[in-house]
Amino acid sequence: MTVLITGAAGFVGYHLSQRLLSDGVQVYGIDNLNDYYEVSLKKARLEQLLPRSGFTFQQMDLSDRTSIARLFQEQSFEYVLNMAAQAGVRYSIENPWAYLDSNLTGFVNVLEGCRHNPVKHLVYASSSSVYGANTKVPFSVTDNVDYPVSLYAASKKANELIAHTYSHLYQIPVTGLRFFTVYGPWGRPDMAYFKFVKAILAGKAIDVYNHGKMQRDFTYIDDIVEGVIRVMYKIPDAIAQPDDPHAPNSKARYKVYNIGNNNPVELTRFIEVIEQAIGKTAVKNFLPMQPGDVPATYADVDELMRDVGFKPATPIEEGIRRFVEWYRGYYGEAG
Repeated sequence: MTVLITGAAGFVGYHLSQRLLSDGVQVYGIDNLNDYYEVSLKKARLEQLLPRSGFTFQQMDLSDRTSIARLFQEQSFEYVLNMAAQAGVRYSIENPWAYLDSNLTGFVNVLEGCRHNPVKHLVYASSSSVYGANTKVPFSVTDNVDYPVSLYAASKKANELIAHTYSHLYQIPVTGLRFFTVYGPWGRPDMAYFKFVKAILAGKAIDVYNHGKMQRDFTYIDDIVEGVIRVMYKIPDAIAQPDDPHAPNSKARYKVYNIGNNNPVELTRFIEVIEQAIGKTAVKNFLPMQPGDVPATYADVDELMRDVGFKPATPIEEGIRRFVEWYRGYYGEAG
């Protein structure tokens, strides 16, 4: 069995590759190794993967229609895990074109590959950002998500709409996963927890937005990986939601799940946990909410539990301890 993982040098793609390889699965990884954050970290992840039996890597950009089409024609994939995307809420305000190229054009190229070279199941990364500034909590997959507050969120909502369309038209089994603030070892340097650890170790101030009053459903990477793999093997049936008058039956073999810890934590508490793990107190620079940010995220994971028997549960104390341990090993005490 061979699984295609896009974004294999990225945070989630790397961990998925490691897990599937340990399970004896052949992994074909692609990544464009862009410079959104330090390329050296992406290459370091690849250095962990390349020596492993069953792993193949090709540097490739999802927006390259010809190359992606050729890849699907020349290789045979049973499953596709599309983890590649241009991430980041604030960066989407600075560089909108990157999100259109990767998250829209690139995603359609993957769908076209699955259309012309059938796979058992396409699973793709969506995001909790699609819920926008929803005030109803916890966030349910049945909630209205028509009001994104960042281009990144809009691109992920577009992914869900396009994926449903392809599933409906071409009978491609597709599942979208709305990730909630993923963190852990080998994580992304643009994420707040990564910046906090780096700054605290270096004795520098940290920027705390919305005066620390934001809440996030922080989800540890191992829980994300477990959820993705369980969902990968759970191929969706045609949509049938007779109890929901707003969701008519569809021919699409399509599903969306939340993957979150189901336990939102206030930013000030999260910082306290980081301080405890490091053994140093942070110097805090309190700032207002930034454009595109949302006050809270909170995942309802009932459907994930019902369908695949799993819910994330790693406490932030344990997850942050592991991250700080990795960070010190990788970068050194000074960061």
